[in-house]
Amino acid sequence: MKFEDVLADLNGFGRYQVLMITLLFIPRVILPLHFLLVNFMAAVPDHRCHIRGLDDGDAFANLTLDQRLTVSIPTQEDGTLSSCRMFREPQFHLLHNSSNATEIPAVPCLYGWVYDNSTFASTVATEWDLVCDRKGMNKAIGTIFFIGVMCGAVAFGTLSDRFGRKTMLLVSYLLSISFGLASAFSKSYLMFGIMRFFTGFGLTGISIISIVLSIEWVEKENRAFIGVLGSMSWTLGNMMLAGFAYFVNEWRLLIIAVTAPLGLAIITWWWIPESARWLIANGKVETAHKYLMKCAAFNNKKEAASKIKLQTLSNVVTVNDKNKRYTYLDLVKTPNMRKRVAVTGVLWYGVASTYYGISLDITSFGLSMYLTHFIYGAIEVPAKVLVYFSLNAIGRRKTQVGTLILTGVCIAINIITPKDMWYFRTIVAVLGKGLSEASFTSVFLYTSELYPTVVRQNGLGYSSFTARLGVSIAPLIMLLDDVWKLLPQVILCLVAISTGLLASLLPETHNELLPETIEDVEQTRKRSVHPPTQEKNDSPLKPLTSEATENGV
Repeated sequence: MKFEDVLADLNGFGRYQVLMITLLFIPRVILPLHFLLVNFMAAVPDHRCHIRGLDDGDAFANLTLDQRLTVSIPTQEDGTLSSCRMFREPQFHLLHNSSNATEIPAVPCLYGWVYDNSTFASTVATEWDLVCDRKGMNKAIGTIFFIGVMCGAVAFGTLSDRFGRKTMLLVSYLLSISFGLASAFSKSYLMFGIMRFFTGFGLTGISIISIVLSIEWVEKENRAFIGVLGSMSWTLGNMMLAGFAYFVNEWRLLIIAVTAPLGLAIITWWWIPESARWLIANGKVETAHKYLMKCAAFNNKKEAASKIKLQTLSNVVTVNDKNKRYTYLDLVKTPNMRKRVAVTGVLWYGVASTYYGISLDITSFGLSMYLTHFIYGAIEVPAKVLVYFSLNAIGRRKTQVGTLILTGVCIAINIITPKDMWYFRTIVAVLGKGLSEASFTSVFLYTSELYPTVVRQNGLGYSSFTARLGVSIAPLIMLLDDVWKLLPQVILCLVAISTGLLASLLPETHNELLPETIEDVEQTRKRSVHPPTQEKNDSPLKPLTSEATENGV
């Protein structure tokens, strides 16, 4: 008997599982509130140099504000005031003749900046003047956070296997709420960066552990549904963030607002069960038996539960532990595996950097940034539904290649479209965002089917690491607009199209049996293909549950 047989006898998707999934849905909604918070928390409003130091005595006494700005700040080619330059001394002759204003030497802002507070009362950028020559420090906030996410993925993946899912889930809750709230009270940029690093570190534990705990308590027929549901929690939180940011326009209060719901998650943690599968695998059979009896009581399966004895569970442990223990090194010991590792690593990097590159650019389309962010979140719902059908209709490889190339095409269209066509640009951007989300959904399922069972978790772990690398670099790519305004979009376009073409080198896995061992991957024998029965459909759909891990992303 295997654990799946035990779970099936107790109803692997009954009231017990529904309650647990509901309790885990709450913290998962919070993930996008922090992962994309930098869009609003670190927003840069319109700004100009402060001119207080130029008002020597009563020099400006008889001048209007516009006249003071004319003699103090140079204009740009489009006629607007420079954001980062000023005259060292007032140029009063410009009140009568401004034709030679561009020939007058200007210097960086000497007395700080004045910010437009009509949209944001304050942001991190205005708090520590992270503009002009210091704007790289503002972009680095997102990179610091995602480096924390990347490190947390490695740490919590190991620790949850050693100390249990439930225990480490509580640790991730406590780390996230503690450092999240602490970041709202930061007194310096350095302190804020450190707090954001550890906030990301803690939040990734919620992402990893919650989906694994859900999957380990649900029978295989419903794992695909759990994956989609977990992904929808990301979409819901994504849309909610636009509302939070609209009504709370002060960055410290905004961080508190999006972090506070973790208090509810800590309270509900007491009703979340430990993974019975993990308990059995680690020899804690009696504790596992206790949780299984609770599951049976909730699901009205007491009669079936009476047949489950401790010795039965002990035998499950023996069956599950008899295989060799594989490591990351096994991914690169054979030629076909090395090829898959190389291609999937680059593929995940491209998918993640493209998705977040688009998600972090919400001010370029002429619409309110709040509305753009909400639309970006809402488009993910139909995208996730449509890609599910595409994966089965035309296959994994064509779906992966197509979604990435079409994402690149959408970015290219917006590169060549004039900015005054904001309505058309917004439609194309939203379509591109949906396609990038579809590519993220596809890559989780596709990668799960490419790696054999014995190293599937290692393969996904490696792929997730390269994805987080792409996410960490995405904010820095946006800095290249100083070199050329369109350069960040050109890079994202090329990355999407090139990784899409690269995906064509991978084998198709639709209607193929999942490889179980590395030998299955290295051999050329065909492992499929029969008309799919309900049972055979379970395997290809099962890895879709990993899709929710992306939104923790």
